[in-house]
Amino acid sequence: MESTQTDIDAEIAAADAVALPGRIHPDRDYPPYRSTVLRHPKQSLVVVRDPEAVELSGPVFGVTDVLGHDADLTRQHRGEPLGERITVTGRVLDRDGHPIRGQLVEVWQANAAGRYAHGGDRHPAPLDPNFTGAGRCLTDDEGRYTFTTMRPGAYPWRNHRNAWRPAHIHFSLFGTAFTQRLVTQMYFPGDPLHARDPILRAVADEKARRRLIADYDHDLSVPEWSLGYRWDIVLDGPAATWIEEGR
Repeated sequence: MESTQTDIDAEIAAADAVALPGRIHPDRDYPPYRSTVLRHPKQSLVVVRDPEAVELSGPVFGVTDVLGHDADLTRQHRGEPLGERITVTGRVLDRDGHPIRGQLVEVWQANAAGRYAHGGDRHPAPLDPNFTGAGRCLTDDEGRYTFTTMRPGAYPWRNHRNAWRPAHIHFSLFGTAFTQRLVTQMYFPGDPLHARDPILRAVADEKARRRLIADYDHDLSVPEWSLGYRWDIVLDGPAATWIEEGR
């Protein structure tokens, strides 16, 4: 029988009851998030004996490959995308609060109706011909990134009956090599779906969950143009941002 939201809520509560205090990263097999049993690694990591060979066979990029307009997801097509325009900015920091410069930051997201511009997304919400939902930029000398985009909508995801994911933006960060990729998600304040989302609730520590939710910043909002959200990403240490591992 298909699980209901009530079933999932009970499983989340049970997982919270046995979670270790202060633990940021959840178990790779998190029962309320059904597909983790199929997607997380079950074998030991493979030791790379020649890291340089891995780099030679992988993608590469340089500063000139990232253009200024890549960070504005609202101007990648001829027309204006539909929905609520937003500005998202923040800093990428190390555990001591020092900026991480020259970091490649990529984002991807659903459109305002909650649909991805991807062939695998069969959600019967409208596609937006003027919004692809992907962008990238390099952090500046202060570790700062900035994107202009549209606020994404919630969408169903079939984890259980009547399952809906809260609005979010996926973030990918690269270090000095493509083997140093980190992936996480940014959420929006005040979303009633937060408490019902197994992916967000897999982060059992409340403070760590809170660090995944952006702050609305009225001073960042642009008059007659966009609302502003601020979200910093801390790569390690006690205040680290949750990073998806083996998802």
